[in-house]
Amino acid sequence: MSFAARPGGAAFRSSRQHPLAGRTILQIIPELEAGGAERTSVDIAEGLAHVGARALVATEGGRLVGELQAKGGIWIPFPAKTKNPFSMALNVRKLARICVKEKVSLLHARSRAPAWVALGAAHSLELPFVTTYHGSYAGRSSIKVLYNSVMARGDAVIANSYYTGDLIRSLYPQATDRIRVIHRGTDFSMFSPAAVAPERVEALRKAWGVSPHERVVLLAARLTGWKGQKVLIEAAAKLRDAGLSDAAFILAGDPQGRDSYVKELDSLIEARSLKGIVRRVGHCTDMPAAFLAASVVTVPSTEPEAFGRSAVEAQAMGTPVVVSDLGAVPETVLSPPAVPPYERTGWRIAPGDADALADAIGEALSLGAMARAGLSSRARIHVEHNFSLERMVASTLDVYSALLEGRFARKAS
Repeated sequence: MSFAARPGGAAFRSSRQHPLAGRTILQIIPELEAGGAERTSVDIAEGLAHVGARALVATEGGRLVGELQAKGGIWIPFPAKTKNPFSMALNVRKLARICVKEKVSLLHARSRAPAWVALGAAHSLELPFVTTYHGSYAGRSSIKVLYNSVMARGDAVIANSYYTGDLIRSLYPQATDRIRVIHRGTDFSMFSPAAVAPERVEALRKAWGVSPHERVVLLAARLTGWKGQKVLIEAAAKLRDAGLSDAAFILAGDPQGRDSYVKELDSLIEARSLKGIVRRVGHCTDMPAAFLAASVVTVPSTEPEAFGRSAVEAQAMGTPVVVSDLGAVPETVLSPPAVPPYERTGWRIAPGDADALADAIGEALSLGAMARAGLSSRARIHVEHNFSLERMVASTLDVYSALLEGRFARKAS
């Protein structure tokens, strides 16, 4: 993303005008490997650099460090991954020394263990402290709830969806006035049909073994039970039995060591006589091309998602989406009865309901050219307006500015 190519909005004023110009902001995260929290750290660092701030990221390292530095961020090697209580206590002093040396104005934590370290350093130096919930942290024991509570102790607590914000309020009502919902942003210069060369789509279809006449129904998610791969397999069997013969159901995702689950999927595919129709293709690195190659994208999760990135990206590519009406994903997809049918951007179905999933996929596949074009246009307008990278960066930088200018009351407990 090039911020210079997108003027307009509070985050993109010239560095002489922006209240963060000359300030030093430090984000802390365990490591900069691929992931939503890690990617957001780099995006925010780029936005900070663009307005003339110094963007530090304290982390152990990772594959995104080079990109961070190329986009104007500064890597501070730091043992942020440790969960050892003794090491974390030592890290509080270490981080505080870095903050003094670098003249840090504000600390922003994106994970629980380093958040405890950052909270200690922020309190000792009386610095503003921000946290972001990138997911809904599990834990019912009192010890786990206490451990997780650090993410609700920021002077500002950023939730990546309204669903996540409601979870925070239910567990930590004292944080209610400090919660700000900022949806994860998508780079729509990358997720745009015009940005994907036909050769990229053809290369993926070939790699997946998809014939020219076949339409792709895609589920792009790591292979784990709650992502709904089994529900899609059952829906594929129902559609096959109903006469659908030109669709390939693609499960794109890394098992991440879940070998037993992979065996369960393969056994279910064989039991439903879907070999060659449902295909596991492994991790996909070219998601814009994958979503463009698909005729329908499914997000049939059986447990709540904290956000709906795949649904947003697929809509940006103009591909019909079918999602579980669960967690935060419905925030990203417009569907009746919440909106009139002519405002639909996708389908929401009951989680775990293979019949409903099959019906929605069938309806999406049966769209005529004009109806599909209309839905695609509405979907892209919808996500561009609500889930852009620029909007996310501008909103986050405004939280920083508000804290530093005293426009955001600090009440951390």
